[in-house]
Amino acid sequence: MGEAMTWLQTIVLGAVQGLTEFLPISSSGHLRIVSGIFFGDDAGASFTAVTQLGTEAAVLVYFARDIARIVTAWFRGLFRPEHRGDLDYRMGWYVIIGTIPVGVLGFLFKDQIRTGARNLWLISSMLIIFALVIAAAEYYGRKRRPIEELTLKDGIVMGSAQALALIPGVSRSGGTISAGLFLGLTREAAARYSFLLAIPAVVASGLFSLPDAFEPAGAGLTASGAQLIVATVIAFVIGYASIAWLLRFVANHSMYWFVGYRIILGVIVMILLATGVVAAT
Repeated sequence: MGEAMTWLQTIVLGAVQGLTEFLPISSSGHLRIVSGIFFGDDAGASFTAVTQLGTEAAVLVYFARDIARIVTAWFRGLFRPEHRGDLDYRMGWYVIIGTIPVGVLGFLFKDQIRTGARNLWLISSMLIIFALVIAAAEYYGRKRRPIEELTLKDGIVMGSAQALALIPGVSRSGGTISAGLFLGLTREAAARYSFLLAIPAVVASGLFSLPDAFEPAGAGLTASGAQLIVATVIAFVIGYASIAWLLRFVANHSMYWFVGYRIILGVIVMILLATGVVAAT
């Protein structure tokens, strides 16, 4: 049993989750870094997964009309072949198929994700390495194809990229948006599909991790039920605002802003690790 989480830690970590979940800077990596540097311990992968339910609820609310339209079109297309050419019907399949890689790999490597993958040396390295991937996607991506031109190939490639986010420091949105840019999608199209693609995987992960969040194995910060609820609500409110901001931002700005931030943060964490200011595990 780990150390009990304080209410200050609960509020701060819930806010960090909401701020970083949809930005291509890795929410799981930020939660690990903030809890390690400022609180001297790890909030844990289960706390991260559960509070992600708050940010995913923000996606459900923000894209409620889109989701309802996609679900309706998907069921309609199952029984009426003449509707199978609709974008919303195809989008339903793209989300389902794109979720398979992260679901399979998340199940197979769940123990490693909750232990060794949370090493701060690995996280800081991934922040820097994947910053270069995002920069390459921004530089080489043609950014011409709108969401209407999304294909099954795009769904599979971006779904596979989402699985990379199982490694803290990579970033779910960073992986999927970068893959979308490499495929020629506009930033906004890649971001929208990224949000929709994340819903099944994150909701399933959060629900699956609920028991472990109350009784995490080994050392680490332990949150009470009330604290998990508060952190999740905070993540929802801030996450909702973050979605609106990111969609406006990527429509008019490059991803290089996030690249610079990731590299700076990664270098700072490495310096703190090398000087013994913070422990890697």
